[in-house]
Amino acid sequence: MRKKDVIRVQGYPVNVEDDYISLTDMVKSKGDDARPADVIRNWLNTKNTIEFLGTWEALNSNIFNVLGFQHVKDNFNEMPTLSVKSWIENTGAIGIYSKEGKTGGTYAHKDIAFEFGSYISPIFKLYLIKEFQRLKEIESNANNIEWNVRRLLAKAQYHVQTDAVKKYKLPLSKLPEDKLFLVYAEEGDILNLALFGFTARQWREANPELAIKGQNAREYASINELSVMQSLEGINADMIKQNLPFDERLERLREIAKEQLQVLDRIAPHNNLRKNADGEFQPFLGTDRKGMFPAKPMVKKEEQLSDFDSKLKKALNHNPKDKPES
Repeated sequence: MRKKDVIRVQGYPVNVEDDYISLTDMVKSKGDDARPADVIRNWLNTKNTIEFLGTWEALNSNIFNVLGFQHVKDNFNEMPTLSVKSWIENTGAIGIYSKEGKTGGTYAHKDIAFEFGSYISPIFKLYLIKEFQRLKEIESNANNIEWNVRRLLAKAQYHVQTDAVKKYKLPLSKLPEDKLFLVYAEEGDILNLALFGFTARQWREANPELAIKGQNAREYASINELSVMQSLEGINADMIKQNLPFDERLERLREIAKEQLQVLDRIAPHNNLRKNADGEFQPFLGTDRKGMFPAKPMVKKEEQLSDFDSKLKKALNHNPKDKPES
């Protein structure tokens, strides 16, 4: 479920869903009699557009069908008129999509929408960029405020858990006094394992540059995850008081975390954003839920470009007669 907004560009409403902008609304802003679907189709059926879309997908998508893209390129002049639907079917594209309904039409990722803006009106494109950036600044500020509040609440709730450890677990521990900190660490990790799927040590080993700054996984968690963490700390404190064993508590906490996240992600998808290594909020795939994060590791731009070049080179040099790699 995408977060929906409306921005006004030169007085015209333009629907936005997360980082995707309505191309249909952009065409309507021209104020002439042209059908949006026709304008979008004409733009889509140019070699420059196909090259741009293919390049964007190769750079941003892990499911881009390179062979399908090459087929479209090789047969561009012989193929029937390309539609958004057929483009997606051929290439597995994620940068553009169409939908029906009240706010229906064709939507494209902001990078692609801005390029489309140059096609319909360079001046409108500039105003569009300005209004879209303003929207994202407002969202970022709101997210930061709520994220900070949730982080503070989670930290406060953590004391409820540490008090339970001190009162109910330490008296039963056989560890020497200088090793009692391990009891607290174990209870911190039971929450990390239940919510994130890894321990604090595993995160530090995967993110040494961030760990050396004294940071941890919770500094990059989403607002929804912090909300669940706050809940888990109170629940775990109660289970500690009941003297339930570690494995049993972990199993219960995992089930609770999964259920609560599913509910929160459904009713508040706009809070399902993690911070990246630069402290900016960004969406992540559901398959990333149990992966190490920041979701996108810090890599040099040259390395990103090298990876992109290899994908693009593979597409451009593909020979349909070649046997597929095994």
